[in-house]
Amino acid sequence: MQGYQNKILRVDLNNKEIITEPLNTRWAEKYIGGKGLAIKYLYEELKAGIDPLSAENKMILMTGPFTGTPVPCSGKLSIASKSPATGTILDCSIGGHAANRIKYAGYDAIVLEGKLDQPGYLLIQNHKVEFKNAIELWGKGSHETESILINKYGKQASILSIGPAGENLLGTACINSDYYRQAGRGGIGAVMGSKNLKAIVIIGTGSVKVHDIVNTTKRIHEILREDTLTDSNLWTFSDGTACFVEACNDGGILPVKNFSDATLENWSLYSSENMKANRSGKKGCGSCGLGCGNFTKINGTACEGPEYETIAVAGPNCGITDIHTILKFNQICDDLGIDTISTGDTIAYAMEMTEKGLHDFGIRFGEGDKLIEYLEMIATKRDVGAELCLGVKKLAEKYGGKDFAMHVKGLEYPQYEPRGSWATALAYAVSDRGACHMRAYPPAEEVYSASVPPYTSEGKGQLVYELAKYSAVKFSLILCDFWALSMDRMAELLTIVTGKQFSEEDMDDVAERVLHIARAFNQREGFDRKDDTVPKRIINEALKSGAAAGQRIPEADFTKMLDEYYEALGWNMDGTVPICLLAEL
Repeated sequence: MQGYQNKILRVDLNNKEIITEPLNTRWAEKYIGGKGLAIKYLYEELKAGIDPLSAENKMILMTGPFTGTPVPCSGKLSIASKSPATGTILDCSIGGHAANRIKYAGYDAIVLEGKLDQPGYLLIQNHKVEFKNAIELWGKGSHETESILINKYGKQASILSIGPAGENLLGTACINSDYYRQAGRGGIGAVMGSKNLKAIVIIGTGSVKVHDIVNTTKRIHEILREDTLTDSNLWTFSDGTACFVEACNDGGILPVKNFSDATLENWSLYSSENMKANRSGKKGCGSCGLGCGNFTKINGTACEGPEYETIAVAGPNCGITDIHTILKFNQICDDLGIDTISTGDTIAYAMEMTEKGLHDFGIRFGEGDKLIEYLEMIATKRDVGAELCLGVKKLAEKYGGKDFAMHVKGLEYPQYEPRGSWATALAYAVSDRGACHMRAYPPAEEVYSASVPPYTSEGKGQLVYELAKYSAVKFSLILCDFWALSMDRMAELLTIVTGKQFSEEDMDDVAERVLHIARAFNQREGFDRKDDTVPKRIINEALKSGAAAGQRIPEADFTKMLDEYYEALGWNMDGTVPICLLAEL
């Protein structure tokens, strides 16, 4: 098929050997690329029960058939491994330009195996691959590391790097690129750090062949006019995700003080208008048609963003009202290479533990200076940071507070309060990598468009199933989540790029395969229904104020949603995938 380079770069870090091999095109037809194809490779190549931080674990950088082609909003890269935070399958997507450069270097994927004997980085220049010493880079932040490597190899290079958090093997460690883009959840940066790999430098100067380039480009331009340049997409450029603050507050799903409530009278302190007042520039990923990235600068502190998740977790969820503090939180987390969501949630949990007198972590809601001070301690496992780096699940097991430990499978909650969007509780519970809003996004239906009632379990298993299928296809094609294409439109794009006919039904089959194989990976690691959970706070405590005041999710309703989701997928009621279903797909 066109659109692929039909080549995998396999890097043996133990022996410093490079192997190229053909892409498994049979798998590519069934799983496409990105999320789906990366998980398929890991499922086939990893033994069950391995330590995610051991040399046995692998890390895969996977592109898709649209990467490096005229298809817009296709510049993301999928990075997959076994998660050190949860023990589940883990795939993250990262924006920027690295994906295009991997494809232009001639590869569909890079498979990293083993471990370097000392800190190093990988230099990929088209067909030439070299191992470089990184001892002088070890210990440096991601921003300084990227600057050093860009100065050395030029702006035609893309850099993937880790900060101190990845070197110290934190379950919250990220991989950074383009300074402010992250593969951010589940500890993917710790996997890279466990391999003594500080950075990957990619320089690609080739091209990607598509089927009938003239007519393909013409049709893509037509689709752009029909599906992108519309009023429904303009918010991505004008406001970015900061505009979610108002929508979430109005809908009663903006988390406050460790999800103890979900509405604020002073929500406008965090509004997109406040952020725009301090905007200093705009940015988009490679192949971007939307340009959602905003550079913000306040009192000498600058970063790209902050995005909604970071605003919400460091702001209302930690009781912080100063947007400069939120900006500093964002900038420092990016440089240290730690996930803002999990880090913010962990600190919010510690704040509540301190205020309730269950364990004194030395920080309370609203203490912005301490919030910033704690970040370096967490990334380096120093003082109280040696505890907080464990994350919410392990801290609750050690010190208590399980009723308000906001996580699923050890991954901390994203910043959408489920009591105001009941399907969100289910989406978090069944997500393959732990609590995640990128596997299915019910707030769009239950809150923003109000197309379905939010405070009921009726039909929510089916809703999350349909949303999960959509996301599975989109992240296997590796299209930006903000380009809201239909399944048949995605099938059309895949057809015109590859030259092979794909239908909406084919996309549906791909979605089923991806959901099943991710579940089968986790099932092999011992996960089942017992792990598809909701925090007790969501079940037992009603929200106090706002649009969702009085709402909680009764356990019987959650059980009903979960049963319906399993039934929609054809899974057993214990949450396992029937062997016959795996074989059929």
